Amino acid sequence: MRKIIAILICLLCPISGFAASLINDTEIESVVKEIVAPIATAADISPSRMKVYIVNNDDFNAFVMSGEDVYIYTGLLTRITSPNALRAVVAHEMGHMIGGHMAQMSAAMEAEMKRTLLVQALGLGLMVAGGNPSLGAGVMAGATSMARQSILSFSRDEERIADDMGLNLMMRAGMNPNGFLDVFNQMNDMTSHIESKINPNAINHPLTSERLKHVRDRLAEPEIKNKKYKSDSDDMIKKYALVRAKLVGYLDNAGRVKTMYPYSDKSDAAIYARAIANMRGGNLDGALVGTRTLVSRSPNNPYFYELMGDIEYAYGHYDDSADAYERALKLKPKSPQIETAFALVLIERNKPGDKERAIEFCKHAILVEETPLAYWTLARAYGEDDGRADWAMAEYYRMQKSPEKSREYAKRAKTKLQKKSPEYIKSDDILNQKK
Repeated sequence: MRKIIAILICLLCPISGFAASLINDTEIESVVKEIVAPIATAADISPSRMKVYIVNNDDFNAFVMSGEDVYIYTGLLTRITSPNALRAVVAHEMGHMIGGHMAQMSAAMEAEMKRTLLVQALGLGLMVAGGNPSLGAGVMAGATSMARQSILSFSRDEERIADDMGLNLMMRAGMNPNGFLDVFNQMNDMTSHIESKINPNAINHPLTSERLKHVRDRLAEPEIKNKKYKSDSDDMIKKYALVRAKLVGYLDNAGRVKTMYPYSDKSDAAIYARAIANMRGGNLDGALVGTRTLVSRSPNNPYFYELMGDIEYAYGHYDDSADAYERALKLKPKSPQIETAFALVLIERNKPGDKERAIEFCKHAILVEETPLAYWTLARAYGEDDGRADWAMAEYYRMQKSPEKSREYAKRAKTKLQKKSPEYIKSDDILNQKK
């Protein structure tokens, strides 16, 4: 049972290098992308080019890279309670991107480093020239302190600018900028007891209370206050609640799940979190009862069928599991994570045509989005004696950042595969990569 559940959780949390901290899940990624898409459009970024990454980390954090790659921490998703507040966080991070703050920070740090080296050279000169050694040491220490304070001040200024740019993006998107109030009020509740004891000049962000006041002042401006904005639909609020519940169910312990979603809570989100937690804990009967309730309430939700497929797989009911995954894919076609999970079921069931279908699912999943699990599943579908399985394992270890194992399997693959076959060429590519 523990091995089966571990495989299922791998579908949510693949293990490899930096990807060890990333969660691959179709539901979470698609809902978050839908939430932040208006902000991307307002920032002149095509939502179709935007990629959402879910970072498996309990920090209250998010960041944007290259404008199109949005990284959201699970700690933020499980704490931020509304789609619009999450949208505000991403708007702030895109404000950094629009302002070119990463490049500016790099330039500022380089300038401060040069200035520090010059001042430290003066301090060293005082010491070497036979002057007062303590004076020279003081000059050197002071230079480092000045550089640090300058960078911290620069960072605080950028945070203030990003808040303003984020507010502007929210308004340009037509979304309610009060999402910023929700975020800063929540942050203030979390940090006010700590920030009251902190020197505001010794941190790289303005105090949350200061940011909250600034946002309140801006939202009180007549041209902002009197404008009408869009609100999230009930459907979006429900989808986001399910995403949060899913993360809590998979990532938190049973005690926290019960605290956040007590049995008195009969909402879909609460049932979802408890069903997942029950599955993780081995209470498959409880998990299945909850999931059947969800399916009866929302028969067109593909992710409830996906969960049912996971539970039936854990039971060893491969026909029922395959039926559930089949329904999930009909409702959400071409979903790589669901295809990979379905492939695992087909391999275990091993009816005529199952392995061939599993191979096609894995190939499509890899084409859409490479994951170690998809390659590992593909290797199982091919079978141990097939050179293509060795190639798939070489790719698996490549993604796991294990180059020696990757090369070992690539060499093995080349001894079994026909020259000029796609897998032979790819194995050769792995062997020709620089170490």
